[in-house]
Amino acid sequence: MSDKPAAETILHKNPFWVLGVTTRDNSKRIVEVAEEKALHIDHNVCQKARSDLTNPRTRLAAETAWMPGVAPRMAEKLLRSLVEDPVVARAEGGLPELAQANLMASALELVSESEQASSVAEFIRDFAWVVESIDPDDVLRDINEDRAISGFPEVRANDLVDELASRRKTYRNVLKDLLDSMAPERLIETMTQTVDDSTDGGDSHGPALIDELVDSYEVETQEFLEKESANISTLITNARAVATKGEQAVSPVIDKIAKVARNWDRVAQPIQLSSKSRGKAHIPSRDLAYELRSLGIDLNNEHGMLGQADRMTRLLRELFAELPEVAEKLNEDAEAIAGLRQKATEREKQNDEWARNITFSAEVGVMFKDELSISPKGVTWKGRNYPLEEIKGVSWGGVKHSVNGIPTGTNYTIGIGDSKGSITIELRREATYSKFIDALWRAVCVRLMLDMLGALQEGRSFNFGEIAVEDTHVTLVKHKFLGANERVRLPWSAVHVWSADGSFVIGAQNDKKIYSSASYIHVWNAHILEHVVRGGFKKGISKLSDYLKD
Repeated sequence: MSDKPAAETILHKNPFWVLGVTTRDNSKRIVEVAEEKALHIDHNVCQKARSDLTNPRTRLAAETAWMPGVAPRMAEKLLRSLVEDPVVARAEGGLPELAQANLMASALELVSESEQASSVAEFIRDFAWVVESIDPDDVLRDINEDRAISGFPEVRANDLVDELASRRKTYRNVLKDLLDSMAPERLIETMTQTVDDSTDGGDSHGPALIDELVDSYEVETQEFLEKESANISTLITNARAVATKGEQAVSPVIDKIAKVARNWDRVAQPIQLSSKSRGKAHIPSRDLAYELRSLGIDLNNEHGMLGQADRMTRLLRELFAELPEVAEKLNEDAEAIAGLRQKATEREKQNDEWARNITFSAEVGVMFKDELSISPKGVTWKGRNYPLEEIKGVSWGGVKHSVNGIPTGTNYTIGIGDSKGSITIELRREATYSKFIDALWRAVCVRLMLDMLGALQEGRSFNFGEIAVEDTHVTLVKHKFLGANERVRLPWSAVHVWSADGSFVIGAQNDKKIYSSASYIHVWNAHILEHVVRGGFKKGISKLSDYLKD
């Protein structure tokens, strides 16, 4: 071989290149060249190269690290090209797999710091697959063919296996050195792209060399991942602590969690992809995903923060898609949240419709007018507001008046009661009265009815004037002409109802003297009692609490 350009790759340090001999030169030729080279380069370097090539045991290491199966002139041409243009040289095809791997390993040592991470990742992927395809039988054949010419004894298969294992270690070290020379951001990007390309996004098993590279990467990133995981756990604890203060307090903590989790996942991504391709879960990723998922569930179930739970689920689906077990759970969560969102939307529509139906306002009076209104904010009369949820009793009714048998109009009376007292609203216009009562029924009476039915089911009783109401019985008055009246307890099946003189009346079916009444105007919630009892009789129920059952 002629004078060669200086280079520092592993191929250029190979004894064959150092001395300028070929794999087909015999021992005598190697000694002669070594003596001549010693006049121009370091004597010790020449002696070692000569010893490595003439000793059959050490020669095999040099042969497997060289270009077995490649003609001497082609080998020299490739090494010169490698120095002149590493990018072009590393794409050289048509070589035996071991020779191709050795050439690419040297090219990896010459990767430019300015080369894009995606390009480097593609090169590493191609290199790993070439290494994966090395066939020991082909290598053994190529080496022994050259040894037959050079006069060295044939290589045994067992000896070759050990050397090929040593080559794999060298390849791994070359890759590791390349990655270690990169800035952290570029290293992570290159690793992620490499594993993604090599495993089809984790869907197929990549070459063993990539697995080994990821295993080494995992060891080196373990401390960082553990530290960031601990930071996330602390933030999760903080989020739970402030959740009682409302969504506004939780949202900034979730922002921090998302930021740290994305940083964590960015580093863990190559490990997750590799683990998926090998059919196993990355345990730290799985544990972190479930810890974050638990927070999302708690925010929804315990604090009603569906939006934050949805946000957490979307974040986890973005970060942990490479974990099949977790991804399946997250898909279920996403479906559940979609269902809850649909229900929430329907409830919102119902609430909007309810708000429209209970909203009414009118001016009352001829000369001095007062506003009477009802809305989700409450009942307003003469400038005072009564919140809907605080109203405990309602009453209403109309009294017709006449003079000498000639109707003079109807006075309408509405009563509103809460824990602080009560008000009476007097109206003359039937339209105002009817519209207000219709809104009042939807806004307040439905709630009062449900509260009463729930309490009856729990065993409580209620008094409506002379009427004492239980879930299964009603207590009425037995009226006597002489002597004191008596209280009689009857099952609902033994009574009937009617209206008379502005009151709701309940009486025994078989005794006209047993009856009690509740004035619509003067007894709180008499209308609600009537609604439930009449509705229950139509359904044929024996307990009032069964009124809402189909």
